[in-house]
Amino acid sequence: MPFNKPIAVVVVLVSLLQFVSAQRTVQEQSSLTDPADQCKYYNYPPVSTQITNFPATWQTAKILPSDSAARTKFSEISSGIPQLPIKGLKAKQTYDKADPDCWWTATECTKPKHAGVPEDLSVVPEPQTLGYGFDDGPNCSHNAFYDYLTQQKQKATMFFIGSNVIGWPLQAKRAFEDGHEICVHTWSHQELTGMTDEEVFSEIWYTVSLAITRACAVYLDDLWLVTGASYQARYWRYYHMFPPSLWNILWKHDTYDTIPDKSTGKVEVASVRKNYESFVATANSGAFAREGAILLAHETNNMTMQEAVSYYPQLKAAFKYIVPVGVAMNITQPYVETSFSQPSFEQYVAGTLQTQGPASNPKSGSPNGGDGKSGNSSTPSGSTSTNLGNGASSASFPVISSALMGVGLALFVSAML
Repeated sequence: MPFNKPIAVVVVLVSLLQFVSAQRTVQEQSSLTDPADQCKYYNYPPVSTQITNFPATWQTAKILPSDSAARTKFSEISSGIPQLPIKGLKAKQTYDKADPDCWWTATECTKPKHAGVPEDLSVVPEPQTLGYGFDDGPNCSHNAFYDYLTQQKQKATMFFIGSNVIGWPLQAKRAFEDGHEICVHTWSHQELTGMTDEEVFSEIWYTVSLAITRACAVYLDDLWLVTGASYQARYWRYYHMFPPSLWNILWKHDTYDTIPDKSTGKVEVASVRKNYESFVATANSGAFAREGAILLAHETNNMTMQEAVSYYPQLKAAFKYIVPVGVAMNITQPYVETSFSQPSFEQYVAGTLQTQGPASNPKSGSPNGGDGKSGNSSTPSGSTSTNLGNGASSASFPVISSALMGVGLALFVSAML
């Protein structure tokens, strides 16, 4: 299917210095209740003063001519990248069914066939546990959604697009300050299978090293999710050889909350609800008694956030635990900066939702299990802890026009369709 780009908004230095509003803090931005006010552009100096060091937003990232650090790092890791052809955007139909490249888009393969490449994470090892997160943020009008998560004492994994972070840095910073786990979702939200090695590198480099670091003041050492899961073995090497190394997150369950219906060309809310209900029914059937699940959902727009809120009580009732993906993997050191940490799975389910200072057991998780277990135990490592409750409440997300959403609209594209 063709990629659905967000409303075209070209962010350049001049426009960044002439914003309508002048919010300077997360508190000022998060206090806004009108989506139109939330989505007015503003000047945030840690990002706006560095805008010439970023690629053009929503364009395929390339190493900037002046970026010697990126060029040096790309040269360092290039020799370790598997030499595979660029697949393009429509190669799935003609791809070798023997799957020599472990191409998830075509075969849902998660265990690379090339030496030294780590396995993907597509489930969480803790039974009856949902690895909870949202794709394609930050959305400029997400205050009501984040307020709801705060009310529910729920943390999540937020996979941020670099171009969105540049447009809405205070929204990104709020996610970090609220205690959510911040992860990478490429720079321009385009399918990687049509990109060169340098472009793939740049999509990750500028999101990790500049956009998220400038907005949130942390350098990721944790997880990432590739656009549409459209990639091949050569990309595994890129994110794992980054300083820090990043683990790729996939999913086996999908709300399809940003995928247009083939007959109408629009995302049908009824279909999204049916997908949520099907997933809840699967959870209630006992399907996750031996290992947990990761569900794909989005922060993209009013509808996706509202449906996430609407179905949260049912998810709480269906799962014993709902935690960020990194917490489910017991990754307690999610960022390079050792002054930041997040709770272990056992701490989180016992009620410690946010930790301060260095992690006591940094990055104790592994791609094959949060604490080294195989992921097939019948009780979680935090089994002595109590459930955090299934309380229900609601939040209202006023509909906002596409023009006001600007770069806050980034639609998910799946190479599987």
